Amino acid sequence: MPLAEDDQQRVDEAEKEANAPNSTKLLVRDPTDSQKLGPFSVVCLILNRMIGSGIFVSPRIVLRATGSVGASLLLWTLGAIAGMAGLMVWLELGLSIPKFQPPDSTNESRSEGERPFISIPRNGGEKNYLEYIYKSPRFRTTCMYGIIFVVLGNRAGNAIAFGIYIMQAAGREDPSASAIRALAIAVLTAACMIHWLWRKGGIILNNFLAVLKAIVLLAIIVIGFSASAGASFGHGQVHGNTIDPDTHRSTSNFDIHTSFTNASTGAASYANSIIFIIYAYGGFDQPFYVLSEVARPKKVFAKTTISAMALIIVLFSLVNIAYLCAVSNDHNLESDLDMATLFFDRVFQNDVAPRVMSAIIAFSVFGNIVVTTFTASRVKQEIAKEGVLPFSIFFATSSATLYAWIKERIWPSSHQPRSERPAAEESPAAALLLHWFFSVFLVGCTAANDPSVAYTVLVALYSYTLVIIVGFLVAAGLLYLKLSKREEWNANVGFSPWGGPTAAIIYCLICAFVIIGAFLPPSAGSPFAYETTHVRWYIVPTVGLGTLVLGYIYYFGFAIVLPRLKHQVRVVEREPVIVRQFGRPDGEWVQVMETVEFWWAARGQPPPAADNAVELKSSDSELGDVGMAH
Repeated sequence: MPLAEDDQQRVDEAEKEANAPNSTKLLVRDPTDSQKLGPFSVVCLILNRMIGSGIFVSPRIVLRATGSVGASLLLWTLGAIAGMAGLMVWLELGLSIPKFQPPDSTNESRSEGERPFISIPRNGGEKNYLEYIYKSPRFRTTCMYGIIFVVLGNRAGNAIAFGIYIMQAAGREDPSASAIRALAIAVLTAACMIHWLWRKGGIILNNFLAVLKAIVLLAIIVIGFSASAGASFGHGQVHGNTIDPDTHRSTSNFDIHTSFTNASTGAASYANSIIFIIYAYGGFDQPFYVLSEVARPKKVFAKTTISAMALIIVLFSLVNIAYLCAVSNDHNLESDLDMATLFFDRVFQNDVAPRVMSAIIAFSVFGNIVVTTFTASRVKQEIAKEGVLPFSIFFATSSATLYAWIKERIWPSSHQPRSERPAAEESPAAALLLHWFFSVFLVGCTAANDPSVAYTVLVALYSYTLVIIVGFLVAAGLLYLKLSKREEWNANVGFSPWGGPTAAIIYCLICAFVIIGAFLPPSAGSPFAYETTHVRWYIVPTVGLGTLVLGYIYYFGFAIVLPRLKHQVRVVEREPVIVRQFGRPDGEWVQVMETVEFWWAARGQPPPAADNAVELKSSDSELGDVGMAH
C-alpha cells in the first residue's frame, strides 16, 4: 500500500535494522491492505467456527440433561445472551488495547506528554486483555495463559468427531477406534497444510464452507417447520411430542402446560449443559485472534461482528425449534445419536437420511477445524513473541507460503520498482507446526478412551478452561477497569457497549455459575453421569483448574528459578511499526510490521542502546499495557 513519506521512512529503518549484519531482531510483517480480511470474511470466521459440531450434537445432550423442552430452550436463550454479552466484552477490550503513543505526524513540535495514546489492533485476543489487566508480576499472565492455549487451544475433540461421522456416513456401524483417530490426525494435518500452502486459499475455503453451513441450517429450519405444518416427506406426518404425566396423553413439545414437565432440579445438569451451549456460542472470539489482519477494524469491525452474532442467534434458535418440531421429548434421547441425526431419521424414516446427515456434520466439523487452525496459530505466534516458549524466535517467525514462492518463480517481481512490488503472502508456518503437534498430542492422550467419550471430554475441557475460566477472568478484569477509580479506562475506550458494565456482569456471573456448578455431582440418568460418560464428573473441572496451576508452575520455573540459576534476567522487546492506513493523513493508525528481540541479560545491566526505529511509546506506564517491552 502507498505510505506517507515519514511512515515509509520508519518502515525502511525497521527493515534495515532487522536485516543488519549480526542483528538478532526478528521482523514479522502484517498482511498488506489487499490481503486483509474484509467484513464478509470476518462474518464467515464467526459462522464457520460456531456452526461446527455443537449445534448438531449439543441439543440432544441439553434436552436429555434438563428433561424438558421448555428448560432446554431457556438454556439456549441464556447461551445466546451469554454469547452476545461476551462479544460486547471482547469488543470493548479488543478495540481499546494495546495503546501506543504514535509518532508526531504534524509539523508542530509537540512534547511526548502532549501526544495522546491510541489503540492499535493486534492479534492475540484475550492474551492481550489478560496481560493488560493482570500485569504484575512480569511474565505470570503470559505464561499461565500461554501454556493453556498452546496445549488446549485446538480442535482435537472436533477432529475425533470428524472421524466418527465419516465412519457413520460410510455405513460403518462398528468402526475401530484406531481408524477414527487416523482420520482425526489426517484432518488436523490437512487443515494446517492448507494454511501453510496458501493463506488466501484458506480464507476462500473458510468463506465457502461458512456459506454452505448456513444453508444447511436454513434447510433444517425449513424441513422442521414444514413438518410441524403437516408436510410429509414420504412416510407420513411427524410431530414432536411430550407425554403429559397427569393424563399420559401425548401433547405438543411447545404446549406451555407440559413443556416444562419433568424438568431436572439438579444444578449440575444445568451447569454442564451451559458448558456445551457456550461451546456452540463461543466462536465470537475468532476474529479477535487475527484483529491486526482485519481491514479498517475501528470503523466496521464492531458492526460486522454484532451482525454475525445476531445471525447466529437467530439461526440457532430456529434450528432448535425445528428439531423439536419433529423429535419427541422421549424419542431415543439415550442413544449415542446426535439431535440432527435423530431429526433426519424421524422425518425421512430411512437408512440413507442419517448417513447423509453424518456426512453433513463431518463437513461442518471440517470447516470448524479449518477456521480454528487459521486463528489459533496466530495466537500461538503472539505467545512466542513474548519469549516465554522454548525456541520462541522460531515459533514467532512468519514465512512466505508455498503459493507465494511458486508465484514468484513463475511471475518474478524483482524487475518492478520496490515501491510497486506486491508483498508476498506469509503464514506463521512454525506456529502452525506447534498447533498441529499439540492437536495430535491430545488425540493420542485420549487413545485409551472410546472415541465418543474422548470427544465429550476434550470438548468439555476446552469449554471449561478456555471459554469459561478465561471468560470469567476477562469479564471480571473489565469490570475492575470500568469501576476502579485508579484506572483511566472509560475515557480511553475504542468501543463502549450500551448498558455500561451490564454485559461484563452478565458474562462474569454466567461463567462463575458454571465454574462452581461443574463440581456438583450429576443426578442418576443424567448424560453427564458416570454411567453414560465413563468419566467422573469432577475430572473436567479439576483438570481445567489444574491447567492454571500448571501454567503457574511453568511461570515459576521460567521467571523465578531459571533466572536465579543463570544469574540473568529475561529481556523482551517488541517494537511495532505503525502507519496511517492507505497513506492518508486522516487514515487509521495500524500496525504494518513488528520487530521482536529477546535475550538473557546480567542482573542490573541496562539493555543495549538501540535506535527506536518506530518512535513509539507503550502506554504500559500509564494504562498497564503488558507485553510491549518486559
